[in-house]
Amino acid sequence: MSARYDDLLAAAPLPRLEGRMLLEAASGRDRTWLIAHGDETAPPAVRAGFETMVAERLRGVPIAYLTGRREFFGRMFRVDPSVLIPRPETELLVHTTLELAPPGASVLELGTGSGCIAVTLACERDDLVITATERDPRALDIARDNAGRLCGLARGRSIHWRLGDWYDALDTAGRVDLIVSNPPYVAPADPHLASGDLRFEPSAALVAAEDGLADLDRIITGAPGRLVAGGRLALEHGFDQAARVRDRLQAAGFEAATRCDDAGHERVTVGRLRG
Repeated sequence: MSARYDDLLAAAPLPRLEGRMLLEAASGRDRTWLIAHGDETAPPAVRAGFETMVAERLRGVPIAYLTGRREFFGRMFRVDPSVLIPRPETELLVHTTLELAPPGASVLELGTGSGCIAVTLACERDDLVITATERDPRALDIARDNAGRLCGLARGRSIHWRLGDWYDALDTAGRVDLIVSNPPYVAPADPHLASGDLRFEPSAALVAAEDGLADLDRIITGAPGRLVAGGRLALEHGFDQAARVRDRLQAAGFEAATRCDDAGHERVTVGRLRG
């Protein structure tokens, strides 16, 4: 049975914006084209793909995973269920890093996922020397692809990608000016894990033991041995974890201060290594 593009969109039991995003993905056409050609009959493959996406969306699958992309810092990143979906809150971590990194700084990102942080830093500042680690090979492939598409092949390849778990991924004992990370920080018993997009995102990239602080602890503990004197460590964390993160940073030899996101939540804490 044939159907026009407009009919497919009207029949979808979704908010119109979501329906249009899925139709764009299923058809490979942008919004302008779909508006101009809405009265044309959609090919059977487009209709089938769209209806499958709608069914998955009704099941709760995030739009980003269905379309394979999510905007971050004004750029469209490729994503799939092996990586976390980039979130606006994390842009604060990027802004903070760009502000603190001196010219020509060496920056280490731990747990890059889709690469949204490392790639954005590379695109915004071509003077930075960036290393990014990731323990999931599939996620690291996506990060590399995002770097090549968004920064250009030369700049994308200049990011030093390392496969492994936190500092274990590094093959040298060199020191850097700044370490940045958005690690897993959700507590295993957090009820939000059973609702919304979190149900479909990789738990290993979301959940940490010790009430969500285990990976933050590992990063903080290992940072003094990887930073130059006066180097900085910038960490994203949960809205209610800032005080505990500051305490851990201070115990590890850092001066610490926290910045709030646009919603007024304490979201990013920066430590400056004493001495």
